[in-house]
Amino acid sequence: MISFTSTELYTLIASFLWPLTRIMGLLAVAPLYGNVSVPATVKIGLGVMLSLIIAPTIPAVPALDPMSLGGVLILVQQMLIGLAMGFAMRIVFACMELAGELAGLTMGLGFATFFDPQTQGRSIAISQFLSLVTIMLYLALNVHLSLLSALADSFTTMPITDLPMHIKLFEQITAWGGKVFSTGVQLAMPIVAALLITNVGLSILARSAPQLNLFGIGFPITLMVGFVMLAVVVPYMGAPLARLFQDGLEMMQMMTRAAPLPPG
Repeated sequence: MISFTSTELYTLIASFLWPLTRIMGLLAVAPLYGNVSVPATVKIGLGVMLSLIIAPTIPAVPALDPMSLGGVLILVQQMLIGLAMGFAMRIVFACMELAGELAGLTMGLGFATFFDPQTQGRSIAISQFLSLVTIMLYLALNVHLSLLSALADSFTTMPITDLPMHIKLFEQITAWGGKVFSTGVQLAMPIVAALLITNVGLSILARSAPQLNLFGIGFPITLMVGFVMLAVVVPYMGAPLARLFQDGLEMMQMMTRAAPLPPG
């Protein structure tokens, strides 16, 4: 007859529950996995399957009752770690979405908004187009698999412990969030610059020939220049996006190297 002590039973449950929590935190917000179009049952099934694979390979977990205060704190800690890792990769997609928003607004497509299932809000058509380009490159480069590999490695670089997380983890994710604005503006700069030159030319034309209907010819010209620049720029976005994906994976690894605070 097989028998377990209460400590062994708690450890057995915790060794599956706590890794599952970190995994589900990442799957909840990571690109592709966290999309609302993916059924919740699929996400839960994938999380359980990954936990069954990863749990036997991780270092020993604290021998605590998962329902005790310490166990619940570890549960919350693992959820925050998973969310932070998924958010680090989500930043890359936010950069492209911001670039699309800036380009679309400059082109005059501010009224052409659609429901975005990724953000549960409304976004400009150009932003959604660039998001689709990003997700296709995300899959083509197998970044979604590298994401799971980084998640599995995180249990070694940041093992499950009852020590509190280091504040450095939150500092890193905050600093990484600043990439949304700097990189988004840089990616949209060629289109915005071309449209700025176009608008300056139209303003000079309107000044020299006041009888022209600037609103009648300006909007089609701006749209045409914007779409031409978009067609020129998109083929060259592969290298910057690949670098952004690499930076996102490196940021995930850096966050999981943030050592927990020492006791006391």
